[in-house]
Amino acid sequence: MTEIPLPALEDSELLVRMRTATICGSDRHTVSGRRSGACPSVLGHEGVGEVVESRRAGVRAGDRVVFSVTSTCGHCDNCRRGLSAKCESVLKVGHEPLGGEWPLSGTYASHLHVLAGQKVSVVPPQVPDAAASTAGCAVATVMAALEKAGDLQGRSVMVAGLGMLGVVAVAAARARGAEYIVATDPDVANRALVADLADLATEPGGHHEVDVSLEFSGSSAGVEDCLRALRTGGTAVLAGTVAPVPSVGLDPEWLVRGWHTVTGVHNYEPHHLDEAVAFLAEEGERLPWEPILGDAVTLEGVPRAFSEETEALRVVVDLTHC
Repeated sequence: MTEIPLPALEDSELLVRMRTATICGSDRHTVSGRRSGACPSVLGHEGVGEVVESRRAGVRAGDRVVFSVTSTCGHCDNCRRGLSAKCESVLKVGHEPLGGEWPLSGTYASHLHVLAGQKVSVVPPQVPDAAASTAGCAVATVMAALEKAGDLQGRSVMVAGLGMLGVVAVAAARARGAEYIVATDPDVANRALVADLADLATEPGGHHEVDVSLEFSGSSAGVEDCLRALRTGGTAVLAGTVAPVPSVGLDPEWLVRGWHTVTGVHNYEPHHLDEAVAFLAEEGERLPWEPILGDAVTLEGVPRAFSEETEALRVVVDLTHC
């Protein structure tokens, strides 16, 4: 364990006493070397905590909050164009070097230093800590993907990949009025998670025809399934391939003649965090939380949690006693 001095806050910054974190699959990719990351650093980017000191208007000590994974400048070209997730000077929770300008930046810690460039959302009391923890990555990213997908009312949707994001996407698509949902994953246990939410939960590779396909598989095969499934005028939103995978071919004639739209989403905009919290408050009970969330570990147990396999989509880190 490493001790880091608590920061002196500047305008619009917060000090948050962490209550709960959840281990995201991308952190596992970092630890395994599949995804590059600063070392040493404080990992963890999903979490919920209680504000203990605030220099931000509208946020008070005692508020239970979640926070965006990105801290952005607000004035670069990308920020001005509404693409703050791709801020030219972005800093990211759980990604910054321990010896850098933001050492207390990860959620696997007793406290988190929230910067002025981060969005913060207050969590309503009906949302449990472990569920709220997922808002700042998994759920907010799904909200961004669904925005790109457009109006789902009465439409057919395919969700490829039933990790945390895919399961949330199935529930959120249903809540937004999708008429027919097919969900695909090679893992039978993952398919079982959405058995009561999707119209069809099946293995990848089948023949489907949908208005919207959402890729959360992180695989080339999942991307190919999403493209192949599009009916005329359909939209594919790719959000799972955040680490290198083999290239996928795209036929320009198919794209043009089919009036297809293919787009990508990585991270999210500030309003998506508010949407994520609202979704958890209003629709969170749709999700099968018991199999989604594994047994809780303490902060000291995080290294073991990374070394052991689990069937749960998220491992909960209880930070209330550290």
